[in-house]
Amino acid sequence: MSGRYALFRWTPALTAMPGFPADQQPHWNIAPKGRVLMMRSVEGERQAASALWGLTPPWFTDLSRAPAHARAETLVDQPLFREAFRLRRCLLPANGFYEWRGTVRKRPYWLSGEASLLYFAAIWEAYPVQGHSYLSVALVTQAAANQRRPLILDAQGQDAWLDPQTPLPDLLALLGQSPVALRERVLAGLVNDPALDGPECLTPA
Repeated sequence: MSGRYALFRWTPALTAMPGFPADQQPHWNIAPKGRVLMMRSVEGERQAASALWGLTPPWFTDLSRAPAHARAETLVDQPLFREAFRLRRCLLPANGFYEWRGTVRKRPYWLSGEASLLYFAAIWEAYPVQGHSYLSVALVTQAAANQRRPLILDAQGQDAWLDPQTPLPDLLALLGQSPVALRERVLAGLVNDPALDGPECLTPA
């Protein structure tokens, strides 16, 4: 499961996007229940925002059980996700993500793309608290190489995912697309510590 990822370097275009947090910091070890950077379409304009990684619809009662992931195969039908899928789609920019493999002793791997940024498909919700709405997200995952990995979208897929007018068949095609080819390298075990959040997380094995 793609339980952790990193965003420590971003483009000037992303920094210039409306809503980009002025206090955005680089992170090498982002985990569920943490703060993440999201991109969404607001009245036809791409905007950035900070959100909680764990989907919390307005009717949710147990916030400790907020799901961090949504399976691409069941996204359309799951009551918890289907309205957000239809109306509130977003992207999570990342430099790469971590994957643990092995049976007796699992080892961490770092997976990244050819470009400096990957864009993960996600859905978002707003949770009202005392007159303020807090944003939250769930990362969309797909089956890949005996794992669950983020659904990674290319430029055309990003446009379609964010466009509220994209027809359902086109969205279903994105959900069912083949996993993207990624570069990978095995890491030392430093990233196993969820409290560690620095460049040393990427120390090679």
